[in-house]
Amino acid sequence: MIKKKKSVLEIYVFGHYIPMSPDKAKRVIDQIRGRSYEETLMILELMCYRACYPIFKLVYSAASNAISNASYNMSSKETNLIISKAEVNASTSTNKLKPRARGRSYPVKKSTCHISIVMSIVMKDISFDDEYRKVDSLKSVKKLRWKKKHTTLGYHNIYSSGRI
Repeated sequence: MIKKKKSVLEIYVFGHYIPMSPDKAKRVIDQIRGRSYEETLMILELMCYRACYPIFKLVYSAASNAISNASYNMSSKETNLIISKAEVNASTSTNKLKPRARGRSYPVKKSTCHISIVMSIVMKDISFDDEYRKVDSLKSVKKLRWKKKHTTLGYHNIYSSGRI
């Protein structure tokens, strides 16, 4: 789904009934929220979670939709894409029965989740050099140093009366 609001193009991608726990997917989504498209792909390729692959597929499909839609697209560069919103919601869980000893069965709940990602196109170029310059400028600022207050408690303070 593509929406245009106030000269900003937003691309919505939904993944329904993905067979994994929403908590495991949230762990990955929190890492990519607010990042650029290129940086997101690098993060998802290098993270070693099972949730990365379906999220990678959703992000890749959102980017291809944004670039292929030339009628709505203002600039067709992948460097201008940013993940503006990313959500994970719990979905239905399926109940399965696991066979146990003596003909008994044990219920197992398999949880599923819905993932929604919103990518927006930014007019100016986003490059890694600009981000590293910002980080370097922040590192050059002096860190605040807290004065250490030395408070020592010796045994002479506790046993000042002379009695043990």
